[in-house]
Amino acid sequence: MHVLITGTGRGIGRALADRYRAAGHAVTGTARDGSAEIALDVTDPEAQRAMAARLVGQPVDLLVCNAGVYLDKGQILEGGYPAGMWAQSFAVNVTGVFLTVQALLPNLRAAPGARIAIISSQMASHSRAPGGSYIYRASKAAALNLGRNLAADLRGEGIAVGIYHPGWVQTDMGGPAAEITVDQAADGLVDRFAALDLEHTGCFETWDGRAHAY
Repeated sequence: MHVLITGTGRGIGRALADRYRAAGHAVTGTARDGSAEIALDVTDPEAQRAMAARLVGQPVDLLVCNAGVYLDKGQILEGGYPAGMWAQSFAVNVTGVFLTVQALLPNLRAAPGARIAIISSQMASHSRAPGGSYIYRASKAAALNLGRNLAADLRGEGIAVGIYHPGWVQTDMGGPAAEITVDQAADGLVDRFAALDLEHTGCFETWDGRAHAY
């Protein structure tokens, strides 16, 4: 199996790549800083085209859209959340996912039973709206919506799409007080991706297999 994972420079992305490699799968990782097999800024269409050109003829069985940012921690409603922060966050968390899927469609179509896993967040759910983190919540809700619509469009081609909450994870993004470790999150997500098929396409699930409210 060929697995392509965006954002493998650290955290969950790196842990997922390590697990798939240890299981004997071919893994292509991307990282904006060039620390992975492919240097990729997911917001850059030219970089996406370069990646696609490099991977011509290589089927991708599993695409994991993991790259993401959480820039608005600690912002306050009065005077916070600048427009540039909105633009940058949506460029990575939403447009970056779309551009990656779009660039790799030929590779996914070349792999029977291909799957796309989009890392969103429980903060995307309209049923969890405690306030704050407006940019991150809105961008992850958009990623969830994007995944649901991709699932509808790609079902006929046999490509399943799942959207996942990775848990509140002890990473640079989640912070040291988070509920679960990177290893717990990665182990659970690997299981979720393995279970993804057309019967479950469009699902929104937690790292430990629970259906999440939209």
